[in-house]
Amino acid sequence: MSDELDRTLDADDPSGADAGSDARGQFELREHTADVAVAATADSLGEVFAAVAEGLTAAMCDSVPDTGDRFTVRVRAESLEALLFDYLDECIYERDVRGVLPVDHRATVWREGAEWAVEASARGVPLSAVTARDVKAVTYSEMDLAETEDGWRAYVVFDV
Repeated sequence: MSDELDRTLDADDPSGADAGSDARGQFELREHTADVAVAATADSLGEVFAAVAEGLTAAMCDSVPDTGDRFTVRVRAESLEALLFDYLDECIYERDVRGVLPVDHRATVWREGAEWAVEASARGVPLSAVTARDVKAVTYSEMDLAETEDGWRAYVVFDV
């Protein structure tokens, strides 16, 4: 990946928690030694989660057909960083177990007591319909998730 890649994500919120917002999350793929990193920004937590997942998709595939059925992912964790890690790990699990490339990510994140939760959906494109590169795993290496004056930013490194 010699060129940096910017893409914009339509971050619909399945729960309506961010209703009324026309905000879009953005991600950028960055070279990272033998790995690949995704830097993302968005107005809300759900949008930044979805933008990082779109970056994961872009790291695996350059072109995505309009096929596939939507599926839902629900994850809970004790911290936001753990939630982002587990959510992205679930996307990789869906690829490996169901044989689909998760695309067109949508996510809603909220706090529930002492835990954080994400409910997300993606369209599962059959791997047989795409030429996909292998991303082995999400890592905690250099992971950053922070609220800014403009919304949220995330930085995640994936093992390739």
